Amino acid sequence: MKKYVVSFTLFFSVFSFAQANLGYELLDKKMALIPLQSTTSTQEIAKFIAANFKTDNEKIRAVFYWTASSISYDVANMFAVNFEETPQDRITKTLKTKKGICGDYAAIFNEIANLVGIKSVVISGYTKQNGKIADLAHAWCAAKIDNKWYVFDPTWGSGSLTNGKFVKKINTYYFKGEPSKMITSHMPFDYLWQFLNYPITNTEFYQGKTQINTSKKYFDFENEIAKQSALSEIDQLFESAERVQKNGLKNAMIVAFYENQKKHSTVLRENLNIEKLNQVVAEMNEAVLLLNDFIFYRNNKFKPTFPDEEINRMIQKPREKLIKCQNDIYTVGSTGTDNKANLTAIKKSIESNLALAEEHALFVKNYLSKSKLVRKTMFSKVSWMGVPLN
Repeated sequence: MKKYVVSFTLFFSVFSFAQANLGYELLDKKMALIPLQSTTSTQEIAKFIAANFKTDNEKIRAVFYWTASSISYDVANMFAVNFEETPQDRITKTLKTKKGICGDYAAIFNEIANLVGIKSVVISGYTKQNGKIADLAHAWCAAKIDNKWYVFDPTWGSGSLTNGKFVKKINTYYFKGEPSKMITSHMPFDYLWQFLNYPITNTEFYQGKTQINTSKKYFDFENEIAKQSALSEIDQLFESAERVQKNGLKNAMIVAFYENQKKHSTVLRENLNIEKLNQVVAEMNEAVLLLNDFIFYRNNKFKPTFPDEEINRMIQKPREKLIKCQNDIYTVGSTGTDNKANLTAIKKSIESNLALAEEHALFVKNYLSKSKLVRKTMFSKVSWMGVPLN
């Protein structure tokens, strides 16, 4: 079955804020000394950072600096997004070419940060610059430092586009940004990742009303993130889609993200249901084998001789399994339109095999109620065997 990927078009900033001089020069110089052979994998980069930087603040700066300074924006492929790529595919490709777009920057920053023990997430959303909403989506990161969430945009922090060309220049404004400040330019599709107790709506973002409004209902985002993390992937997607819809489907980017969240959730749920269906089929096939063993035994006029209890058990076991299969098949749930005919065939197969098992169970009941003399007259050849599914 096709795997749906949550898709969004990637966007690169063409606007550069003045950098704040926060005294990161020494940390950056130390990170710049990483040996070339240690930059071929995120694991090696993380090892270098762990060995040379002590605090989480130092480590996250090293992660940001390496990602922003080592990767150049891939202008030629900024619109050539391969939605079939996994995050690991993106990371491998980008580390090899040292070129990427925002999803690549974010994927690398996120993995290295997590590898050095810092909780990080990739966020997808859209942006605003100079009062204008961008018409292409964007990806950035957030990381938890000293028990507080901060926003990081290694793409916008790596430089800017000038006349269609990438100009590399580290911009610290996009390092460790306060969520309440970054929300003026970076709007997550899912308001959970605003990291605000009073999230703003998409309409407010459009209107530039990003100031904290305590008259709104209080939103405990820390508690909600913890709840989200405890959910299954399917339920995470469903809950995310619900929040996206609640915050307003203001533009085509939000609608596309919302629909892909729902579609991805549906496909995962159908895949899970297919696994359940396969378990039902496996149990049905096991029941059919036992049923056929019984039929063979009956055709052999119950030879060799077994106690009555054993004979009854031989037919009741497959019968009970088939009854369970019949009950379970109706609790499987949707498996998608492509599997509709297959599901119908399985239901019919269970039904016909169960009818056969019931027929033999009735025979055994009658057989066991008769005397030994009468039992000998009850046998006739049975040619109808149970049919398993391949």
